[in-house]
Amino acid sequence: MTEISEGQRHGALLFVSGSAAIGGFLFGYDTAVINGAVDAVKAEFGLSSAVLGFVVSSALLGCAVGAWFAGPLADRWGRLRVMLLAAILFGISALGSALAVGPISLTGWRLVGGFAVGAASVIAPAYIAEISPADIRGRLGSLQQLAIVSGIFASLLIDYLLARSAGGAGESVPWGGAAWRWMFASAMLPALVYGVLALQIPESPRYLVKVKKMDRAREVLKRFVGGDVDLKMKEIVRSLAGGDQAVNLRDLRGPVLGLRGIVWVGILLSVFQQFVGINVIFYYSTTLWQAVGFAESDAMLTSVITSVTNIVTTLVAISLIDRVGRRPLLIIGAAGMALSLGLMAWAFSTASGSGTDLVLGDTEGKIALVAANVYVFAFGMSWGPVVWVLLGEMFNNRIRATALAVAAAAQWIANWIITVTFPPLASVGLTLAYGLYTMFAFLALIFVLRFIKETKGRELEDM
Repeated sequence: MTEISEGQRHGALLFVSGSAAIGGFLFGYDTAVINGAVDAVKAEFGLSSAVLGFVVSSALLGCAVGAWFAGPLADRWGRLRVMLLAAILFGISALGSALAVGPISLTGWRLVGGFAVGAASVIAPAYIAEISPADIRGRLGSLQQLAIVSGIFASLLIDYLLARSAGGAGESVPWGGAAWRWMFASAMLPALVYGVLALQIPESPRYLVKVKKMDRAREVLKRFVGGDVDLKMKEIVRSLAGGDQAVNLRDLRGPVLGLRGIVWVGILLSVFQQFVGINVIFYYSTTLWQAVGFAESDAMLTSVITSVTNIVTTLVAISLIDRVGRRPLLIIGAAGMALSLGLMAWAFSTASGSGTDLVLGDTEGKIALVAANVYVFAFGMSWGPVVWVLLGEMFNNRIRATALAVAAAAQWIANWIITVTFPPLASVGLTLAYGLYTMFAFLALIFVLRFIKETKGRELEDM
């Protein structure tokens, strides 16, 4: 195989990592596209708030199932075949959701999309970590979060444009059909792109070694990792000792409440990432800002601006993660989230009215909006990308996919809990909701200080 330059290697790495991260784009797109459609769906099908909450959160239950099974499937079929399966399920879900005839069918199609989202949330970080050199693994792993927030931005922007062209999410667009249905249908295009790109990239070298395809693994390592390929092959083989047997949940057992300590660290990282309430901003932000005085179109535009903030802050994380390290970013982010969430809790404590009739004063409204974007900034430059990077690299080669699947499933369950509890919490008072998220941000800070070790620059075989 012809020797390639460092620039060519980095370009190839960017392409394959970005292709895998398209699953993250669909992950963000699919989970946030409901944002602009939620009120229209409620009116279209005459849903109560409780039923609406279940419809909105139904995809998250599918995500937990998809994540749970993605790890074992990736160990049996390979990373790329699971990517292709996810792309197919994404496309089917997008079309089915667009043609939904009632809440039951919409929930069913959203569950199918959830299977795909959950699978993608496991495969992308595992694949990127396994094909990346240690010195830039953090930056490449952060592409997963960049893709997620880009997907969120794209879906919110499409929602805004479709609603604006129709005069509301529940109205018909000029070319026919309700705007909210086109919001769901629009996910078919990125699903197609994901499937095509998954056919263009090589299999993970660690998986190739596991299935005894040594020559192919050596070629992939030479092209994408470089250095002493023979030594790297020996290290991978050593780390996979006994790895020709199927990995299952029994391999995760350990002395800490029945699991290995490292598995609990992954689970708690995932849970804290969600329990700080980040997805409330994306799932319910349009409804939230309408409740504090914005018109529907202005509220959607505010949501788009918030998602742009998230993209910018993820770029900040990409520039810092391999220089500053994972642990310092988590510490800074948790502290920033605790402060900004506390300010949001205070601002909403001054609101008059209740439920959807909340009114904030001019000063408090501005503080709440600024605090929300500071919160997104703190999350986007730390817990958003860094958790995915850590989950992709912190487990040893033999258990990586399975342990990551368990941690990701826990993340989706935590996401579901936050999503379904926000409406009843908000009905009591947004101060209570944001006060709880403030507490979890503070607990996340303590968790990092006590249990998280730095992984910057370490080879996967040394984990």
